[in-house]
Amino acid sequence: MKKESLLAARAAYEIEAECLRTMLDHFDEDAFSRAVSLLASAERIGTSGCGHSGILCQHLAHLLCCIERPARFVSPAEAVHGGMGFLQKGDVMVLASRGGKTAELLPILEICKRKGVSVITVTENLESPLAIDADVVLKQYVNRETDKYNSQGTTSSTALCMIFHALQTALIEETDYKNEQFAVIHPGGAVGARLNAKKN
Repeated sequence: MKKESLLAARAAYEIEAECLRTMLDHFDEDAFSRAVSLLASAERIGTSGCGHSGILCQHLAHLLCCIERPARFVSPAEAVHGGMGFLQKGDVMVLASRGGKTAELLPILEICKRKGVSVITVTENLESPLAIDADVVLKQYVNRETDKYNSQGTTSSTALCMIFHALQTALIEETDYKNEQFAVIHPGGAVGARLNAKKN
């Protein structure tokens, strides 16, 4: 490996660590609390995004299912072809878009408004269309991406993932979710073996 490659790899750790350290400076307690309240009370939760944001939205949907908050990822393409029938009045949609202008998500926002579905938008741009018309906006702070061109979705993905992890962590407390409940729905793998081990 070239020396430059190794230096770039080591720098990536520092860049992303700095991002996570600084994110708390942009933490809006009121907005976060409102987001948690919406997610805790919703009968159903949808998540949607494009590219890296979409992949992380799939991760959020799974995290929510793991604590028995019924959720599913609604692809932007399927959303405008009937997929939004999954959500009803009083449900919640989480939209993720760093720039807040993702064209594929704008029709989803409009459908949510017409159906009475609450929208939580995660974005870096608080003045964007997806932020302005959302019920709750969570700030996504990104210092820079890890590559030398500052163009790949690396640090921005980590920042979004951290916000989603914080939401799930708070929801476990808010809903008084028990590990015994998780054991029932996660019997597989090493985690399932540990959760379901018989006590001596």
